Amino acid sequence: MSAPQRAGAAGLDGERADLLQTLDKHRGFLRYTVRDLTDEQAARRTTASELCLGGLIKHVAGTEAGWMRFVVGGADAMVSDPGDWEAQFRMAEGETLAGLLAGYEQVAAATDALVAGLPDLDLAHPLPAAPWFEPGAVWSARRVLLHIIAETAQHAGHADIIRESLDGARTMG
Repeated sequence: MSAPQRAGAAGLDGERADLLQTLDKHRGFLRYTVRDLTDEQAARRTTASELCLGGLIKHVAGTEAGWMRFVVGGADAMVSDPGDWEAQFRMAEGETLAGLLAGYEQVAAATDALVAGLPDLDLAHPLPAAPWFEPGAVWSARRVLLHIIAETAQHAGHADIIRESLDGARTMG
């Protein structure tokens, strides 16, 4: 079930290695949850939620990429076209599970490389103005990584419920 150790964590020790290995463990749970699925299965809603497995992969990849832009360039770099918020949780026409997984792998590799090369995990920026952030709050690269780990773990749990509802398969147990 565990994913192979990513190149970004190889050769690192201490805090960075711990953070990247923990993140990769949860990425692995999420990827494992979609094993052996067709595109149609990955796009199917199986619960009262609007979530589908392919949409979760897409969302987690986009969220991780956005937070890594924040680490490098602050809140302005994180801004993206708001578009259809719910679309990030669905597989669009023409999207495939294999394509979404490949995109996620590219995001993960870029994150690992960025974290490995950061001069300091204390590098920090003010958060964007949003009702869900405390006004004036500042997050370090370390705090962002912890947030990405939590986000990935939370959505891996959602994925496990969706998969079990789909065909009875589970990530663990």
